[in-house]
Amino acid sequence: MGNQMVPTAKKIARKKMIEGDSLYVENIIEDDNQFTVFGAGVTAYVELLKKSCSCREYDLIKIPCAHAMAVLRSKHGIEYGMSIYEYSLPLYKVEAYLLAYMDSINVVPLESKWCAQEALLNVNIFSPLVDTKLESKRRKCVKDIGGENFKSKRRNKFSTCNRTGHKRTTCVNNNKS
Repeated sequence: MGNQMVPTAKKIARKKMIEGDSLYVENIIEDDNQFTVFGAGVTAYVELLKKSCSCREYDLIKIPCAHAMAVLRSKHGIEYGMSIYEYSLPLYKVEAYLLAYMDSINVVPLESKWCAQEALLNVNIFSPLVDTKLESKRRKCVKDIGGENFKSKRRNKFSTCNRTGHKRTTCVNNNKS
């Protein structure tokens, strides 16, 4: 029971084992914990003691990725399946799940059996006030004579002469000093 993983973790590990069978492993540094994995046009660097891989998958979920599975296969031989438990996070073991749910979980009783003070039962709770002015205003569009183009009802005003229909560059009263 100590080496059993929960079904979801076991399924992930089995999938990674199959993916790792097609990868090639080299130990360039001659270190027992640092390996380079080649395959499918990708090169990955695995460190078993740190439980990390350059693909970051092993770093995040702490279940050996396909690259780490290839390293474990080359390091431990055909029976590398048992070594997966050593290099996985203990959280995925059945023991950890049993310990997490060992304490009793209290069930909420029916609402009719709830006990509450009379003062709390008579309190009226109002919904929060919502300010509708915070919503963005929508511009109303009016159809042009041709019926194809839409023009905004809002007309631009040039701030110097306060007349509509033109801008600073086309203003007749524009005094450049």
